[in-house]
Formats: sequence, structure tokens, C-alpha cells
Amino acid sequence: QFQLVESGGGLVQPGGSLRLPCVASGFTLDNYAIGWFRLASWKELEGVSCISSNDDSTIYPNSVKARFTISRDNAKNTVYLQMNNLTPEDTAVYYCAKRRYSYCLNFWEETHYTNWGQGTQVTVSS
Repeated sequence: QFQLVESGGGLVQPGGSLRLPCVASGFTLDNYAIGWFRLASWKELEGVSCISSNDDSTIYPNSVKARFTISRDNAKNTVYLQMNNLTPEDTAVYYCAKRRYSYCLNFWEETHYTNWGQGTQVTVSS
């Protein structure tokens, strides 16, 4: 059974940082591209990053580019989302998800993902 478990969320002040691990079980993570999404109460689900499995290439939307970094540790079967210089607009539940593919083309498309974690809440507030 494929499973993804996120953690690392919490309350952080504006300008702060968090690192979110996404631990995979039931499958070998390095065979699949993995994406991170977020859902804020006032917005639609937004893809915030993706890392491919074939060459570890990454992609981000402009809203988080240069602040967020996705990486993988295949030995730990874990993907990380490092988030720096956080703002209140980053407040959301963050989800990791396993793609059908090894690459990140159209990474924002929800239908390209087969398994999702339960999410972790990130709140940015002073």
C-alpha cells in the first residue's frame, strides 16, 4: 500500500523558515516524481513544487520561486520542502503527492497524481 506522510508544519513568524519532510512507504520513492501542493481556505489547490525522478530536476511557480526548495533523500525514502522567507500568504495545509510519471511536466495538474498525504498545517503569523 502506497503511503505518504507529511510533517514539520507549525506556527512561524513572517520571514521565518520551515522544512517539511514527506516520508514514503510501500513504494520506492526514487521511481516517481513527487510534488508539493498547498490549500489555503481562500484559494484553490496550488502546486508549489515538483522534483523528477529521472534527473532530479525541479520546478516552482513564481509565487514561491527562490524561497522554496524541493529535494529528495532516496536512502530515507523522503522528499523535503524547504521554505524560507515565509509570508502570511504562505499559510495553508501542505500536501505531498506521488505522480503517475517520472517527470514534472504540467506539475500543477492534480489528476497527474495517484497518492496524497494527509497534509500538514503551516501558519505564518506574528
